Amino acid sequence: MKSELFEKYQKEVAPALKEKFGVKNVMAVPRLEKIVVNMGVGEARDDIKNLEIAAADLAAITGQKPTIRRCKKAISNFRLRIGLPVGCKVTLRRLRMYEFMNRLVNVVLPRIRDFNGVSKKSFDREGNYSLGLTEQSIFPEIDPTRRDFRAQGMDITFVIKGGNPEKNLEMLRLLGVPFVK
Repeated sequence: MKSELFEKYQKEVAPALKEKFGVKNVMAVPRLEKIVVNMGVGEARDDIKNLEIAAADLAAITGQKPTIRRCKKAISNFRLRIGLPVGCKVTLRRLRMYEFMNRLVNVVLPRIRDFNGVSKKSFDREGNYSLGLTEQSIFPEIDPTRRDFRAQGMDITFVIKGGNPEKNLEMLRLLGVPFVK
């Protein structure tokens, strides 16, 4: 079973990138390795229920059970101790990764009010792309009218292998990510 987006990558995007950048070997073409979705839940130190709600939302959004992230350093100003749960994350690969990206690009991002595209400047030195969302209610799987709903932000990181930021920008653009003009 293959994803439509993965087939598009194989049949259209990879050959186009190979031609545009003059890459001879298909393995040198940038490709999506994984997508990491992270939710930091600062209120978890006071009430663990907030973290459980965020983890349930993240599981509904991604279709995969999240791992609980714990504090690695004690920071007294934030009342954090080592080992205290502070967030949850999911790492998506293969079919789930492409399905999530397809829903993100075609369903979720267009639902954002006054959306003009995502920034082109969010690449790191290795060429990975990160974007932040202010709340999870823009995903159709989340019901904002339920009693225990809490607006929670999330970070989505596209880990890309085999390219620089310029090539990776072109790859994401060809996969349908709407960048600011």
